[in-house]
Parts: sequence; C-alpha cells; structure tokens
Amino acid sequence: MDRKRALGALAALSQDMRLDVFRLLVQTGPEGLCAGEIAQRLAVRQNTLSTNLGVLARAGLLRSAREGRSIRYFADLEGMRRLLGFLLEDCCGGRPETCRPLLKELACA
Repeated sequence: MDRKRALGALAALSQDMRLDVFRLLVQTGPEGLCAGEIAQRLAVRQNTLSTNLGVLARAGLLRSAREGRSIRYFADLEGMRRLLGFLLEDCCGGRPETCRPLLKELACA
C-alpha cells in the first residue's frame, strides 16, 4: 500500500458513522450485511449510509455483492491488513522483538 491509499483509508475511518459501519461489518464476519440491515442496526438513513458505504469502498475497506435488488456489504479484511502492514512497515526501527507482542496480539484478534 502506498502513502496516498493509506491516507485515504485512514480518512475514511476518521468519521464516526464510517468507523461504526466498518466495525459492525468486521463483527458480522464473512456473511456481511445488506445495506438495509446496516441502516437499521446503526439507526441511520439509507441515503446517508449509501454515501458512507461508497467512501469506505473507494478506500478499499469494503466489498459488496449484489443479491437481487439488495447489495450485501463485507469488511475487506485484506484492505485492512494492507493498511496495518503499511502502518507497521518500519515498526520498531529494525528491532522486530520490540514489535513482536503487538503483531502477536493483532494476529490473535
């Protein structure tokens, strides 16, 4: 991941609703949620949600799949891994033993 993409992903997550959507989809796991279900669970209007889903998708943090008239959304965990990898790329100044506890904790989460 390059700096521009990382900044886009971080900017996408820096807004309350988008962070809530992403966390909800991470919690939901591989089955994801349809847009209507997301709106209901977070008590937000569909049109507001739609805009925010688009921002997260363009940032590489969401995937979607059409199911008839609905669209199901999923957290793009590979996108999040790329972001975390970028953030930790130069971790600990070349002393991996310093970062090992953090990386181990992330792997278990």
